[in-house]
Amino acid sequence: MDSYLVPAGYGEAELVEKRSRFIGQVWRVESEEEARARLEEVRRRFHDARHHCFCYVLREGGVLRYGDDGEPQGTAGQPMLNVFLKEEVTNVLCVVTRYFGGILLGAGGLTRAYGAAAKLALDAAGISRMRLWAVLAAPCPYSLYERMRLLVEKCGGAVESADFGADVVLTVLLPAEDAEAFREQVTELSAGAVEVLTEEERFQPGPL
Repeated sequence: MDSYLVPAGYGEAELVEKRSRFIGQVWRVESEEEARARLEEVRRRFHDARHHCFCYVLREGGVLRYGDDGEPQGTAGQPMLNVFLKEEVTNVLCVVTRYFGGILLGAGGLTRAYGAAAKLALDAAGISRMRLWAVLAAPCPYSLYERMRLLVEKCGGAVESADFGADVVLTVLLPAEDAEAFREQVTELSAGAVEVLTEEERFQPGPL
């Protein structure tokens, strides 16, 4: 099953350039309908703003869309879109709202500001890898807890939760193809005392 990059969540960031406010927002979206609905929400939320420039990228159908919403052509939507193409992030909507500050920025200034606002919003959202993950239960004695956490990170996974009882039971998220190698390393680390169980597999965003 393919893997690809998506926003980890919602992100918002603000940039001020010569008294103009640029408010960038990023969402993970699955369809054009969802992207357009989000855009309308932004227009309602910031109804007094002059511009709501946008771009979105959808993996299914290879959809790329952007709009300058009254800004000079090529100064807003395209530089925003370029941020996501460069980072190879898909299934994403970005809207940058501008409150005009009374000072003209020129084409170069607008291009830089819209691109920067989009990048700041993406940084705020974070990036996840959409792929098939194995959810594992790994019970371990307290003496091995820190070493187990480090091993999970080394194998490209994450500890979703830890249940502290007589032993620690870690719920671990790992790329499905790496689960068996992780299980073997845990057996070696614990001298066979810890048995890792696979609870399920999920196609979802997870750590990079």
